[in-house]
Amino acid sequence: MVEHQSLLNFLYAFSDILRLTEQDVFLAITSISFDIAGLELYLPTCTGATVVLASRKDATAATTLHHLLDHHKISMMQATPATWRLLMDAGWQGTPGLSVLCGGEALPANQASRLSRGVGSLRNLYGPTETTIWSSSFFVDARPGVSHQNVPIGRPIANTRIYLLDAHGQPVPFGAVGELYIGGAGVARGYLNRPELTAERFLADPFSGEPGARMYKTGDLAC
Repeated sequence: MVEHQSLLNFLYAFSDILRLTEQDVFLAITSISFDIAGLELYLPTCTGATVVLASRKDATAATTLHHLLDHHKISMMQATPATWRLLMDAGWQGTPGLSVLCGGEALPANQASRLSRGVGSLRNLYGPTETTIWSSSFFVDARPGVSHQNVPIGRPIANTRIYLLDAHGQPVPFGAVGELYIGGAGVARGYLNRPELTAERFLADPFSGEPGARMYKTGDLAC
């Protein structure tokens, strides 16, 4: 159960991060049953940009996606690493000036290096639905020398907190692996009609200093 205020916080945060304007054209390829479609539909609407809606068939065909990118002079597109890989494997060499948003699964560093060479910018995004679409963002530098197997997930967006905790709920030392918890304005109300699961995953946030603050237990490991 995602509240209106959480979505508004997300949209304001990403309007600052992405800086969409009336000159931008966003290619929306995500099914509306997937939460990240919220960025593709609402953010351009809020900023005056144009949205081009791809059909389900078009969104899964590399040649059609390539045509849409060129024909509509797309300036921004969001997709999973698998979709970007599909495009590149089909011969797409990139689109100069295109702002690429990538999320939904880990982004391998070698794929990021290959992808960033043919576009204007590349940003890796991370976040579970329970904390409202995306909770962190990382701008991928096109320079060589990436030391990670996968691209980092970056830093939390506005009004969002990320903690790495051990099995006792305490912060792990710098460089150590811990379970990732997310607090702040994006934390959802809980799961609809599933109070037990809500109590298990949505916990009191003892680090925020705010009365009633909660955090979400993602189950993901990070360092």
